[in-house]
Amino acid sequence: MRHEQEEKLIYLIRHGKIAMENNERRYIGHIDIPLSAEGVKQARLLQAEFARRDIAAVFCSDLTRSVTTARIIAENTEKKTVIRKELREISMGEWEGKAVGEIKQFFPKEYANRGSNIGNYRIPGAESFAECQDRIVATFSEIVGNTEGNLLIVGHAGINRLLLCHILGMPIENLFRISQDYGCINMLASHNGQYCVRLVNKLVW
Repeated sequence: MRHEQEEKLIYLIRHGKIAMENNERRYIGHIDIPLSAEGVKQARLLQAEFARRDIAAVFCSDLTRSVTTARIIAENTEKKTVIRKELREISMGEWEGKAVGEIKQFFPKEYANRGSNIGNYRIPGAESFAECQDRIVATFSEIVGNTEGNLLIVGHAGINRLLLCHILGMPIENLFRISQDYGCINMLASHNGQYCVRLVNKLVW
């Protein structure tokens, strides 16, 4: 007789706020920027939130903002933080670190083309959102399938949105309709190979 699998909860977190001058909007993908003081406070609040939840394993990307957030959350537990490069934010290639206003001003055609084809447009040296979604869905499925118990994954705004789009059956073109504030919590449930989105963009402050 085949037994039903128990429901597994996956907490998908965005890292805390990063240290940016003037809070100017920039394309930040693989650039390794640390948490700001506010971001550390957000991670501490997440630590308190998850201290009373049953978490079997903690995963994060290899970027400092994700690693620091994950380690703070797991600090008072015996859980080892598992670092996975495949959980990185989308690569922004030649636009990495550049201000959004700068791209709009000096590369208006490229900016417009990306806006009209957000899923498949590839910035030089970068990956498209479609390519990034393939990467993150494969990694997420492997982590969930090979780990027992409830999971916590500290990701990034882009990869979190792409995962949620995939699970909800939403086109990538709608990914920016999903809010992902710094330090937010998303909760997914996995049962017999099926996923259900229980919570999106919850803040604990």
